[in-house]
Amino acid sequence: MSPGETSALLKRWALEGGFDRAGVAEVRKSDHGDAYRSWIGEERHAGMVYLARRVEHRLDPQTLVPGARSVLCVALQYANGEEEVEGDLWPRVARYARGRDYHELMGERLERLRRRIESEFPGTSARWYVDTGPVLERELAARAGLGAIGKNTNLLHPEAGSYFFLGEVFLDLDLAPDLPIEDLCGSCTACLDACPTQAFPAPFVLDSSRCISYWTIEHRGTVPAVQRNELEGWVFGCDVCQEVCPWNAAQETASASGTTVDEDFSLPPVRRRLTLIDLLGLRRD
Repeated sequence: MSPGETSALLKRWALEGGFDRAGVAEVRKSDHGDAYRSWIGEERHAGMVYLARRVEHRLDPQTLVPGARSVLCVALQYANGEEEVEGDLWPRVARYARGRDYHELMGERLERLRRRIESEFPGTSARWYVDTGPVLERELAARAGLGAIGKNTNLLHPEAGSYFFLGEVFLDLDLAPDLPIEDLCGSCTACLDACPTQAFPAPFVLDSSRCISYWTIEHRGTVPAVQRNELEGWVFGCDVCQEVCPWNAAQETASASGTTVDEDFSLPPVRRRLTLIDLLGLRRD
């Protein structure tokens, strides 16, 4: 089987396994190593110290997964525009966090895909990641043709917007890579202009210390008074830069892109009734 035929087969298996899109990229050093080091050096990662660890693994995945030659990248849609929610809580929770934990769902599907590949290609080694490993997922997915990096630093797809998760399977197989998607932003600055905290000092650059999502998700401890006054009422995460993106405008309903969002990512009835007061009263256990 040729590299092209194998790529097509594995991408078909990814779709059969529950993912919405799949693409292949070559495993090689990052094209943005200097930019990443500068971003860390300028402390744009704020308190996310893990992003400054294992930098060489992030910038050269061959040091992370020795022997890997190709990476099968997958995308899973978690929203198509605005889901109707009411109350004082859920409209201020990022869409991705309304349903099931994506790490679990993506992990289950990636593990099934890994087992299928290793079973059908004896002797092949496959290793998957979803968010938690030292992997530059967005860059790999962009090289695999799953989207183009936007000025808000999210990956944008011309038919699916930006409301989707990413995952990867590193393989020691020679696969034919897909072609990247050209820039989708052009002269548009909607996301930069709409950010309530001006978290983008320049296009394609995020200052995490100014980002509402950082303060409501990643930060540990008390939020400083200055940042508390800038949270715009957000409880967990922030979707502003995605809400104003023209590529998400057509995603108001699942039928707009022909993609059906997995029910696991919708807000379940038992949670829908929760209010902000209820949330504050929940116990950790």
